[in-house]
Amino acid sequence: MTDEAEGLTYAETGVDIEASEDATAALLSAFGSDMRTEYAGLLDIGDRYLALATDGVGTKLLVAEAISDFSTIGIDCIAMNVNDLIAAGVEPVAFVDYLAIDEPDESLSAEIGEGLAVGLERADLTLLGGETAVMPEVVDGFDLAGTCAGLAGKDEVLDGEAAVGDAIVGFPSNGIHSNGLTLAREAVTREHEYDDPFPPIPERTIGEELLRPTRIYAEVLESVRTYDVSAAAHVTGGGWTNLLRMGERRYVVDDPLPAQPVFEFVQAEGGVDDEEMHRTFNMGTGFVIALPDDQAADLAAESDASVIGRVEAGDGVEIRGLTLS
Repeated sequence: MTDEAEGLTYAETGVDIEASEDATAALLSAFGSDMRTEYAGLLDIGDRYLALATDGVGTKLLVAEAISDFSTIGIDCIAMNVNDLIAAGVEPVAFVDYLAIDEPDESLSAEIGEGLAVGLERADLTLLGGETAVMPEVVDGFDLAGTCAGLAGKDEVLDGEAAVGDAIVGFPSNGIHSNGLTLAREAVTREHEYDDPFPPIPERTIGEELLRPTRIYAEVLESVRTYDVSAAAHVTGGGWTNLLRMGERRYVVDDPLPAQPVFEFVQAEGGVDDEEMHRTFNMGTGFVIALPDDQAADLAAESDASVIGRVEAGDGVEIRGLTLS
């Protein structure tokens, strides 16, 4: 990691996380309180909850457009929704997509459909339908988003509060996933083109590396059901500060999973400091759970996860010499 004091920040490239959260809070303030977790909205339907999550692919779409490869962004769309439901302890069951486009494009739609089909299979989801809206005066290019529905028993939804003494278990990411691409794109295109070889893996292009699809953590739900998991976090926008969604605790990550080469490349090309990297990107870990310390090793042994830290009294996230709050 770099120690440079100056360089790109997410806010300078046009995405201010704090301003976005404030705007979201302002929107929600118009409504009364509801059964809402950090990751999904829950509706009591009697003996269980119906959960809904909605999300899109973000500016990763611009990378796909730049290299004319739209075959994987459907996976990202599925993943960003499914992972949020799993972080709430909810089983995803059905999905609808929304494609907004400036003009009909059969080839584009077919490629997006390919990715959606792969994502649905990986998540074991049913596609209930979708919408393609042609809006030339509103959309320049296209946008892809979706909504995922899930179901959970009353005793299956995570309470979302990590306990002091819990272990933190991390599941590897598949690279940059689907957040922070505004910063990543600005960084790597300072001196490179998307079709240039990706220096750490020359057989891949930079564009291909940025387009690695978001991992779908469907198998994590079994761990959530099997062990006494108290809270979970999908590491997306906001990077490692997402752990703070698991409650007001101190999260000490003293054995983090390694960050893939793409993160070092983005950091070096953009002169991004360590704190900004960890506030923006997953840095090698796409999903974390908190559970009793005496269960953590067994869970990790049954998966590709690792015990990466612990929960203490206090506040903030401690990782790689940084304190995030």
